[in-house]
Amino acid sequence: MAAYRIHRMKESVRQQFRWAPHTIGISVVKPKDYELVHTVEAQGVYAVWMQLKDTSTPLQVGDILEVEGGELRIYKYVGFEEAQWYMPEVKSGLETVPLASGPPSSH
Repeated sequence: MAAYRIHRMKESVRQQFRWAPHTIGISVVKPKDYELVHTVEAQGVYAVWMQLKDTSTPLQVGDILEVEGGELRIYKYVGFEEAQWYMPEVKSGLETVPLASGPPSSH
């Protein structure tokens, strides 16, 4: 059995997610939009869904299951699809340095 960390989508974001058009492919999600609520042991993502569906805290559309090793699955109306955390672009500081011009120097 694998351990699945449940990341609950914050309610303020859930309404936007529910009404957004369904997209195919990897969903990019922001960690700030989620709260880690708990971990469950199960054979797979659908086993987690079955385990929680009749409890007071069932999975809701937009919630994420994180498998050991960091693999993410987001719960959508059509089932579970692949997701990944949004990683802001890291700037090196060289973006604003002017390009060198002129012929190359021969040393």
